[in-house]
Amino acid sequence: MAKSAPPRHPFWLRWTTAAPILALIPLPFTWGQHLGPVWIAIVAVLLIGSVLAAVQHAEAVAHKVGEPFGSLVLAVAVTVIEVALIVTLMVSGGEDASTLARDTVFAAVMITCNGIVGASLLAGSIKHDTVNFNVEGTATALASVATLATVCLVLPTFTLGAPGPEFTGSQLVFAAVCSLVIYGLFVLTQTTRHRDFFLPVDENNELVDMSEDHAEPPSTRSAWASFGLLLVSLVAVVGLAKVESKPIEEGVAALGFPHSFVGVIIAMLVLLPESLSAINAARRDRVQISLNLAYGSSMASIGLTIPVIALASIWLPVPLHLGLGSMQIVMLALTVAVGILTVVPGRATRMQGALHLWILFAFIFLAANP
Repeated sequence: MAKSAPPRHPFWLRWTTAAPILALIPLPFTWGQHLGPVWIAIVAVLLIGSVLAAVQHAEAVAHKVGEPFGSLVLAVAVTVIEVALIVTLMVSGGEDASTLARDTVFAAVMITCNGIVGASLLAGSIKHDTVNFNVEGTATALASVATLATVCLVLPTFTLGAPGPEFTGSQLVFAAVCSLVIYGLFVLTQTTRHRDFFLPVDENNELVDMSEDHAEPPSTRSAWASFGLLLVSLVAVVGLAKVESKPIEEGVAALGFPHSFVGVIIAMLVLLPESLSAINAARRDRVQISLNLAYGSSMASIGLTIPVIALASIWLPVPLHLGLGSMQIVMLALTVAVGILTVVPGRATRMQGALHLWILFAFIFLAANP
């Protein structure tokens, strides 16, 4: 029997309704302007509020449509933010912008496959000692991420058709088509014939009855309202992040970090909603949902972002350098290797969570101090 929902304020009086709408107000007055410290702080607060509101509305929509469809909602929404930010910054950026897509996508892969996975495993195992998940679905997701990352981010470093870590036109088209096909096949696998591979399981590898997890799903009207406010939140996040992009670049330069660290900050920002949702799911002993979010977001970040960026590169004023450096390739190989060892047993403890988190910390440290 489903849990009864606690009394709640009317939809239009909740902070999740007000936050994204308020965030849109300063956009016309701050867009393209040089901001002082006070306005930078105000925009930052509104930006965080919009991100948190996006989490709440995405979870409401996900609850209505159910798993594993719900995990796709936030993954696709976050990819929209990522693509918009990358294209905007590449258009307005200089020579350094040629690697922005690579830096952001690779940072997203490292954050999802190590940060979200590690934090979820750690949060779940701290509360439940050992966490269980479906090997078939999780292994398929990890294999898809590894294939996409290799084709789109590793191979450009070794191809000979163009100078530098860059695809030729035909190679870029092939990588874009490959990305779309692999991501599309995964979504079909996750949502149709093998849907049960991506649903939570218990210690006996039997599907868990998820009807006990939540209150009754929201009404259709509330779900559509949440979907609309999710879109408003995403617009606010993209707009405010663009306003904050110049202060972020100036802050990175002031700290003495390489310009590529801007990609790390963008990835952290756009993945905040999924990180919070994944940790919340893990604390409810639903680590499979957390892994769906992590690996699904990683796939969407590559499989959807690269094709769009490839198309946009026709008009972009800078070349598109996608190939990873040697240090990044080593970090990717370590991530895949540890990920396989984590996934194969179908259960994990705090140790696996800590290992993934330390790989993320090493990535962030080396991104700031290459």
